[in-house]
Amino acid sequence: MEHLTYKPSGVCSRQFDIDYEDGKIVSLSVVGGCNGNLKGIGALVKGMDINEAINRLEGITCGFKPTSCPDQIAKALKTISK
Repeated sequence: MEHLTYKPSGVCSRQFDIDYEDGKIVSLSVVGGCNGNLKGIGALVKGMDINEAINRLEGITCGFKPTSCPDQIAKALKTISK
């Protein structure tokens, strides 16, 4: 299993910790942000193919911000998806 710690920008969350193996997300935990929503996203992406998660989360915005925690999670996942 491999691990990624990612510092998002432009959102309330301060850090993403992602464990992954064989192209799938094993776990996602988030420091800061909307606790319940981000725990829910973590539960939903658990076991999901990394590229599928990127496709579902990329481009989501938050209010008037040009990004969101889901969009930043997609950016983090893109750093490990080759």
